[in-house]
Amino acid sequence: MGIYTVELYLRVRLAVSEGMSRRQAAKHFNISRDSVAKMVAYSTPPGYQRRSPIRRPKLDAFVSTIEHWLDEDLKVPRKQRHTAKRVFDRLRDECGFTGGYTIIKDYIRERDQRRQEVFVPLAHPPGHAQADFGEAMVIIGGLEQKARFFVLDLPHSDGCYVRAYPAAVAEAWVDGHIHAFAFFGAVPQSIVYDNDRCLVAKILPDGTRKRAALFSGFLSHYLIRDRYGRPGKGNDKGNVEGLVGYARRNFMVPIPQFPTWDAFNAFLEEQCRKRQSDKLRGESETIGERLQRDLDAMRALPASPFDACDQVSTKVTAQSLARYKTNDYSVPVAYGHQVSTKVTAQSLARYKTNDYSVPVAYGHQDVWVRGYVNEVVIGCRGEIIARHPRSWEREDVIFDPVHYLPLIEQKINSLDQAAPLQGWDLPDEFATLRRLMEGRMAKHGRREYVQVLRLLESFDFADLHAAVKQAIQLGAIGFDAVKHLVLCRVERRPPRLDLSIYPYLPRATVEKTSAKAYMRLLSSDAGEAA
Repeated sequence: MGIYTVELYLRVRLAVSEGMSRRQAAKHFNISRDSVAKMVAYSTPPGYQRRSPIRRPKLDAFVSTIEHWLDEDLKVPRKQRHTAKRVFDRLRDECGFTGGYTIIKDYIRERDQRRQEVFVPLAHPPGHAQADFGEAMVIIGGLEQKARFFVLDLPHSDGCYVRAYPAAVAEAWVDGHIHAFAFFGAVPQSIVYDNDRCLVAKILPDGTRKRAALFSGFLSHYLIRDRYGRPGKGNDKGNVEGLVGYARRNFMVPIPQFPTWDAFNAFLEEQCRKRQSDKLRGESETIGERLQRDLDAMRALPASPFDACDQVSTKVTAQSLARYKTNDYSVPVAYGHQVSTKVTAQSLARYKTNDYSVPVAYGHQDVWVRGYVNEVVIGCRGEIIARHPRSWEREDVIFDPVHYLPLIEQKINSLDQAAPLQGWDLPDEFATLRRLMEGRMAKHGRREYVQVLRLLESFDFADLHAAVKQAIQLGAIGFDAVKHLVLCRVERRPPRLDLSIYPYLPRATVEKTSAKAYMRLLSSDAGEAA
């Protein structure tokens, strides 16, 4: 019997109630008398109800084998698990299965449906948070690249904070929290995380976590109770998982284009602030109104923020370079001492090893390196000796040309081939000054030019540039003149220079031409010819 519509039920029931017999109704509507009886008994189609379990005589003998294979799949990588086609091929080739592929496919689909997890709706008290990282493509400074964005969610109110970084390293995790706390003006009582390598060094056999050193110091500074989801169970922090997708779809489509990371993050922060006026489905209050209860239950900010940096020790090389190695982004942690080959390979591949220059006076010395999200700071004992913008490339060398000028002054023949000076884009006035110095003083002029550049060790570039332009205009071509002019500029006093001692080139005396002198020259030439 086919499946009949509610409209047909109505027509048959009306006809029978008005006196038409069931035999006549069956003939009139071209249906069976059993169907007429069912329509009289039910006002709407009751639907099909199976009274006995499905029997699969060709499959039942192989169910235990299928279950064993699929259970073993849980121990291997997802991409190397059995598909329905592979199960069918193995049953046919190895076990003598004579049934068709469709019955295997249907069984595995029904098995997956039965095993899908069902979740309990949760109520979230105010004052607690969840945190995670997501990925999206962005264009920063004209370069398309992958951004990792930090998300902090307050599940009670659905208040959120989003901040993007070039990589999801440990210092980015901590920096994201610090900016989120400043955005909300308070600190959550607890935060739920997944088992990220940047946060959790190891899950011990008893289920406790051994925290990473930087993360442990961060928790201690803000007095936050950390909680963790089960490995592979994103639903344990489902709110923030959903917010990662929301932020990607709503804040990063189309692909964001910004000149700098700071500009992009200012945009993300504004979107988070605008979202507080939204009223979500099932809620009678806006996010901002519910956020107030979250803030009331959260802790006050400490007197000073945590220093979000990774610190290591290293030794300066003979080329005055300090090496800093950091992990690109996180990978899942191992259980106890079990580390998969796949995870180990990922961990090694993602290490970024870059070299940063320091002043040549610190060659071969032990130094410390602090890696911030945007900056690398290098120090020796209690003194900071170098600062560089952080590079997210691999095996990159980052020079500060000023660090090498004292050595180049001693080895002046290396001036044009020194790698740290290659690509140093100085204004045209510096090239003019060098040309004039070398024209006046030859090799010594080249050394004086390097001495001029060394003034950057003590003065701002803008002041030195202005002093070089002034020296060229005055014709005072010399290191001492440039130094005098930059000092006068800094101290805001007029220069006092004896310009007679600063010629461009050695002076030459040129006499006036006269006819008498010309005739003497001609007579002299004639006598010599005779």
